[in-house]
Amino acid sequence: MITTIMRGAAMLDDFFSRAMIAGIGLALTVGPLGCFIVWRRMAYFGDTMAHSALLGVAISFLFSIDMTIGVFVVASLVSLALLLLQKRGALSTDALLGILSHSTLALGLVMVAFMTWVRVDLMGFLFGDILAVSRMDIATIYAGGAVILGLVAWLWRPLLASTVSEEMAEAEGLSPERSRLIFMLMMALVIAIAMKIVGILLITALLIIPAATARRFAATPEQMAVLASFIGAVAVSGGLFGSLHYDTPSGPSIVVAALALFLISLVPAGLLVRRQTAEGHRR
Repeated sequence: MITTIMRGAAMLDDFFSRAMIAGIGLALTVGPLGCFIVWRRMAYFGDTMAHSALLGVAISFLFSIDMTIGVFVVASLVSLALLLLQKRGALSTDALLGILSHSTLALGLVMVAFMTWVRVDLMGFLFGDILAVSRMDIATIYAGGAVILGLVAWLWRPLLASTVSEEMAEAEGLSPERSRLIFMLMMALVIAIAMKIVGILLITALLIIPAATARRFAATPEQMAVLASFIGAVAVSGGLFGSLHYDTPSGPSIVVAALALFLISLVPAGLLVRRQTAEGHRR
């Protein structure tokens, strides 16, 4: 038992192993959320939430608070602002998302520029630095992931019903508005814990691409959620090994690996079977 614990501690001392553990934990978490983003056509909402993360980073530096908490608070406030503005009906949802997305990103950049006493690695925040994750980051990812997956399991039926038809969900007493609010808060939390791994500009890609790939193979919503998590984990592993081998940025490499899996999924299954059969005959 002691030997196993010591081996586990030694593995966590390896930056690449820590990156792999953190990335897989994040992939398992974002898979189901990504499915709802794809089903609800909310990709632009994901971008808006991700862009607001930089404002959260700036506020965290300004008030000397934990960055994960700062990003979560700002992303949650942006979600609430979107809900309130939607109820007023003055502008369309895509216009509101555009305003919130670009204004929060610009405000974050301006605030960081004014804080001359703080040295900020903007490239790290924009594109992530998964190889720099610590044991505390891993604990945060898995604790936050457990909360998110627990909430998804609890709200699965109302979220799914309101995705199909909000009127039907409301008629069945499933409170679609409450489910939508909790879903937005879950998105805020996942962006807060994902920012360090893939960065502000790539979070939405990790949410959407594995889910879009899983959609090609899944027969049920539950299958799609599980497949999206699995495909995301494969993308993280492939991206990290590719980054190690070719000396490329880790966050973008993970997204490129996810894109490669998506492109492979577009190949007709019959063509793959024919190629495998032809190779078998040659041998």
